Amino acid sequence: MTLINEDVFICLDIEATGLDPKTDRIIEVAAAKFNFSEILEVFDTLIDPEIQIPKLSQNIHNISQEMVSGKPKIKDVLKDFFKFLKNKVIVGHGIKFDIDIIDAEAKRNGINSNIQNQNYIDTLRLARLYGESPFNSLKELSKHFNVEFEGAHRALNDVKANIEVFKHLSRPFTTTSQLFKRLEKPILMKAMPLGKHKGRPFSEIPIDYLKWAAGKEFDMDLLFSIRLEINNRKKDQKSFESASNPFSAL
Repeated sequence: MTLINEDVFICLDIEATGLDPKTDRIIEVAAAKFNFSEILEVFDTLIDPEIQIPKLSQNIHNISQEMVSGKPKIKDVLKDFFKFLKNKVIVGHGIKFDIDIIDAEAKRNGINSNIQNQNYIDTLRLARLYGESPFNSLKELSKHFNVEFEGAHRALNDVKANIEVFKHLSRPFTTTSQLFKRLEKPILMKAMPLGKHKGRPFSEIPIDYLKWAAGKEFDMDLLFSIRLEINNRKKDQKSFESASNPFSAL
């Protein structure tokens, strides 16, 4: 049995032209192979997306069209990148997006991809489980754990910060298998992370909105938290009706 602090992981971060894996393109790939003692190897490159980078995206990651001009195309990078990732557990913050857009780029370019089948650990979910940081963004978690965080939203900087945050969040676990076992179960969230009720405790959100949200394709933690709140209110309503009905016990 290998201890978690002896395992080797790969922390991954992608910057892209937008947030839709079907239509957007990768503009930066960064990954670091690491254990809890050191970073062992780094993969980092800007990518020419062969489309325009929207100004809104440039404002987030500070990668301009000029910066990616003349850089490798994604089809020239992916084979080596997949070799770098091979057989390692992937770590990342909101990592499913990164995995989805890499897989989409591979399929678009006729490159075999096994990335959807690799084990991964989402530090966003670990942060929800930890539950002691007021906000779960990578930037705020870095502040919470006093992790140096420079140049937010450039991929390699995010990777380095994410590695340190991961080390803090994984402290309750002795082995990686223990961590995976816990992440099989949903995690109860404290507040709505998105939409017009972002930041509000679930107990303060109107029931009609919760019922609407319960039918959306959110991640399992959010759906679990929404549906639990709906069920709790149903129980409270039944208890209230029973208490206010003098004939309920007859």
